Amino acid sequence: MTDTTHTLTTGGPDSGLDERLGKELDAFNKEASGCAPEEFTVRVDDAEGNLVGGLSGWTWGDRAGIALLWVREDSRRDGWGGRLLAAAEAQAAARGCRSIMVSSFTFQAPAFYARHGYEETARIPGFPGGHEDVYLLKPLKAS
Repeated sequence: MTDTTHTLTTGGPDSGLDERLGKELDAFNKEASGCAPEEFTVRVDDAEGNLVGGLSGWTWGDRAGIALLWVREDSRRDGWGGRLLAAAEAQAAARGCRSIMVSSFTFQAPAFYARHGYEETARIPGFPGGHEDVYLLKPLKAS
């Protein structure tokens, strides 16, 4: 769509746009809240340097969130998910966070998070295959 001064387009993935939107929203959120979100990552590699698993998250004020957590299929029963989670929780607590949140589809890992002390706070239905998006929250101990 085009008018005389603007052009509106749609398309596929756009990492440059994602990066710009993130920067703009972070600046807006900092102005509104007085603090800026900060990202962090946790990763584990095997002896050959291959990724076994990783976690990306963020802290903002006294709240933390897990954006992504993944463990390689052949390592999913070796405790790496729990260790990644514990490291993220420790990082969040060290930054002064009082709680950490995550969402997980019903076909992913809500039971995993529940086993690690996360409590369900909301459930959004209507995803493909009859699945739901489960939101979970865990209080953190101050470090």
